[in-house]
Amino acid sequence: MSGRLSLARNPKYVRNGLKSYAHLLRKYNITPSMPGPFAMIESKAEHSTKHKLTTALHFKKHGAHQQTLVKKSSTGQEGTVPAEDIQNDSLYLAEVDIGTPAQKLMLDFDTGSADLWVWSTSLPKDTQAAASGHVIFDPSKSKTFKNSSGSTWKITYGDQSSASGTVGTDVVALGSVKITGQAIELAKELSTQFQQGSGDGLLGLAFDTINTVSPSPVKTPVDNMESEDAIPQQVFTAYLGSWRDADEADQGESFYTFGTIDQDALQGQTPVYAPVDSSNGFWEFASTSSQVNGQSVSIPNGTAIADTGTTLGLVDTATVKAIYAAIPGSKYDSTQQGYVYPSSVTVDQLPVVKLAVGDNFVEIQKEDLGFADAGNGMIYGSFQDRGNMNLSIYGDAVLKSIYAIFDQGNMQFGFTQRKETNQNISVPPADGSS
Repeated sequence: MSGRLSLARNPKYVRNGLKSYAHLLRKYNITPSMPGPFAMIESKAEHSTKHKLTTALHFKKHGAHQQTLVKKSSTGQEGTVPAEDIQNDSLYLAEVDIGTPAQKLMLDFDTGSADLWVWSTSLPKDTQAAASGHVIFDPSKSKTFKNSSGSTWKITYGDQSSASGTVGTDVVALGSVKITGQAIELAKELSTQFQQGSGDGLLGLAFDTINTVSPSPVKTPVDNMESEDAIPQQVFTAYLGSWRDADEADQGESFYTFGTIDQDALQGQTPVYAPVDSSNGFWEFASTSSQVNGQSVSIPNGTAIADTGTTLGLVDTATVKAIYAAIPGSKYDSTQQGYVYPSSVTVDQLPVVKLAVGDNFVEIQKEDLGFADAGNGMIYGSFQDRGNMNLSIYGDAVLKSIYAIFDQGNMQFGFTQRKETNQNISVPPADGSS
């Protein structure tokens, strides 16, 4: 059996460039290389020289605090980052059935993590009472739920936001694909940042080595689909709608498939693939160069990860400078901690940007080079500097340009280029639709 699962765009999601960038600093423990409100401070000096990906992996697995995200005040002093300064809302949410009878939860699918956690009745009563719009999973109402005695989980980020709790197993259905013994991580504590977000939890699609369950990591849904013979092949795909579709009635179709590759989405093309290195737990592949208007840029430490849980694209300094040098009137805005360009720039004036995925290139849809209204007639760009991170993060800004194929059975990441024709759109809708 194989399944197709439609995604809904979060109606409460409002694009904010600075908050999304701060979310990435926290998620991957990145020290920004450009000035702005946010910074990382070392809390343990002995960890300061570690490879940033390894540090991020350590965070996800062990909840360690090598660095802490801080925000500078108007006087220049550094302090705790307010919860409202971090964009935790998910752009895309999918309905997932958990338990018997099924309880329907809206989850964020994230290829940058490997935990399936949900809001649960283990949360404090005041948190549940304030959870307007959330579905709270109640294991006592599922006749197939089994508690995993002694197992706990905890995700902790660089600003000390966290989610943690206990573990059990239950039936999970993703569209027509049903898993009978999937580990479900029940939230017992959620920091304010997570409480303010939409959705009822997260479903990680990275590799199980970065799952945070202790004392032993648990299998991800894709692992269990394979072990239970629930899908014909160990593959899942992502088709994410573009900004250009925001004014259409359906706002652009977005979906995942599990166990199959959607032939219509291929648009008659043959996918190209790059080998995946899963040693760090992520969908990591070679990305050694970029092109901006045909000019090649060499990418140092040429690797990247595909992360559906990230809205922006974080790339090396040379690439990001080349992109904005090719956009008339663009500049770095330290108050936004990112590159911006005038909303008057038309799509014809935007550069052709290509990013290597193995031996092939993804061409970024021009209208997706702009992410959010930055005020004062400026647009916050979808591509920003990756700071001291030693790899690039290819989030939705990249994935919207392709039909993405996560082939776990053959350890490769594939894609076909989307064939839509660029329209004369330079500014994403300012009303928060996405």
